[in-house]
Amino acid sequence: MCEHDDLDEFARRSSDVTRRQFGAMALGAGVVAALPRLADAAETKGTDVEIKTPDGVADAYFVHPAKGTYPGVLIWPDIFGLRPAFKEMATRLAESGYSVLVINPFYRTKKAPTAPDHPDFNDPPTRQALMTLAGTLSADTAVTDAKAFVAFLDIQPSVDKKRKVATTGYCMGGPFVLRTAATVPDRIGAGATFHGGGLVTDKPDSPHLLIPQMKAHYLIAIAENDDQREPQSKNVLRDSFAKSHLPAEIEVYVGTQHGWCPPDARVYNHDQAEKAWSRMLALFSSSLA
Repeated sequence: MCEHDDLDEFARRSSDVTRRQFGAMALGAGVVAALPRLADAAETKGTDVEIKTPDGVADAYFVHPAKGTYPGVLIWPDIFGLRPAFKEMATRLAESGYSVLVINPFYRTKKAPTAPDHPDFNDPPTRQALMTLAGTLSADTAVTDAKAFVAFLDIQPSVDKKRKVATTGYCMGGPFVLRTAATVPDRIGAGATFHGGGLVTDKPDSPHLLIPQMKAHYLIAIAENDDQREPQSKNVLRDSFAKSHLPAEIEVYVGTQHGWCPPDARVYNHDQAEKAWSRMLALFSSSLA
C-alpha cells in the first residue's frame, strides 16, 4: 500500500483553506454550550480508556447509556485529534442510544491532547507539527486500528453484539471510515463521513476503491468549498456505491466550509451541522439491525 496517500490528499485540500476558513480552534469548556441537548436524553457514563493494539496502547474516550445494551459507534477525529469537542459529540450521540468510542489516532506518537489549545493551522510551526503527526498514519495503520477498536467495542457490556457497528470520521478521519468498513465488513453496518478529505484519489489504494469490499450503508456529507475544488469526487462515489448496490446518501452542504461540523471550529455551521447530525441518526436507525 502507498503509505501516505490519504495524508497527501488532506494536505492538498487544507493548503487551499484560508486563515479565516480554518484558523484557531476553541478547545475549551465553552464548546459544550454549542451542542443542543436532547429533551429525553439518556443518562450516560463516560470514561477515558486504554486499548491495546499491535502497535501500542491507544488512549480513547468511551461513553454509553448508563443502563442497557446499544449499537457500538467508532469515531475517527480530524487532524486536531481527541479533545473536549469530540468527547462532547460522543456524549451527545450516546444520549441518543449508542455506545460510542472516540479515539486518539496519534497514540503511536503521543497521548491526547495532540494539538495545542486554540491551534492555528496557518501558523507554520503548528501546521508542521500537525502534519508530522498525520504523517505517522497510513492505510496499514488504519487496518490495524480498525480491527483493534471494533474488537474493543465488541467486548463491552454496554454494546449489543447482535447489532451492527457504525463508524464516523471527520476531515482526515473520512478515509478511515471507508477503510474500517472494508476491514471488518461483517461488523460495520453504517459509515458517515463529514468533510472527509481524500476519499477519492488517483492512487491504487484510494479509499473509494474499497467500496466493493463493504456491506455498510453510507452518509457522505461534503463541504461546499471542498466540492468546488473536487467536483467529480461526489460523482465517483455515487457511481462506486451504486455499482456495489450499497445505499449512500451523498450531499454537498450548501454554504459550508471544510471542517464545518465540530463545534469548536471557526467555520462551524450550526444549521448545516445539525442537518448532518440528523441524517447520521437516521442512517444509524435504519442500518444498525
